[in-house]
Amino acid sequence: MTLMPVATRPRTALARTYLMCPPEYFAVTYAINPWMNPAEPVDRDRALAQWQDLRDTFVRLGHTVHTITPEPGLPDMVFAANGGTVIGGRALGARFRYPERQQEADAYLRWFQQNGFAGAALSRQVHEGEGDIVFAGGTVLAGYGFRTDEAAAAEVTSAFGLPVISLRLTDPRFYHLDTALAVLDDTTAAFYPAAFDAAGRAALASRFPELIEASEADAAVLGLNAVSDGRHVVLPVQAAGLTAKLAAAGFEPVPVDMSELRKAGGGPKCCTLELRS
Repeated sequence: MTLMPVATRPRTALARTYLMCPPEYFAVTYAINPWMNPAEPVDRDRALAQWQDLRDTFVRLGHTVHTITPEPGLPDMVFAANGGTVIGGRALGARFRYPERQQEADAYLRWFQQNGFAGAALSRQVHEGEGDIVFAGGTVLAGYGFRTDEAAAAEVTSAFGLPVISLRLTDPRFYHLDTALAVLDDTTAAFYPAAFDAAGRAALASRFPELIEASEADAAVLGLNAVSDGRHVVLPVQAAGLTAKLAAAGFEPVPVDMSELRKAGGGPKCCTLELRS
């Protein structure tokens, strides 16, 4: 299996539209993934500064950023990627596994309905939006095993009319697909192999001609929780090894510090829901 591009080729940035939620009520008051420790203090002002830097970075790169109003009592609402999936102007709202987050689904659904996404509805199956549903050109990748049910793949196919490749996640540290895999462009992805079973690794090798392997050290700082516009890759500054590999492959890494939000298991992608028209 070839895990690095055999030759560097030009990478092209495409303007994107994102939805984000300010971390006004961000806190770690419960533990629903291995990253969360309610006993570890959270600096909300620092989290807001890091979030603002991420938003400013997207704007500087030429992207459009919309914001949803945060709601009290929903400390994880900042992780907008989990609120749903939007492809071709259609929105499928999330259905969260844990009761602590279930009201977020209603908040994001209201935003979709109020902002021109006709027909937006909550998923019938448990699935946590772009946390586990990843758009890859004409294909959708659907992670399952921790926070999304395998049965959600059929609903995603019905909603968007696209083929779905299911990928079982095997390491609880990487509980969402977007913590173990970053789609960089239609033919290139970065991933942490140990987060997938053998069938998943084979499926990714078949789907992407170019695969960049992240080390455990880079995966462990959520380096793969990255946002790519096809050229620029916004990723945690702590993922130095992956940053070097991306640059060698012809991408332009854009490091940001999301360490405060990582206390809840989040990074750049967790904070960013792409609105695909």
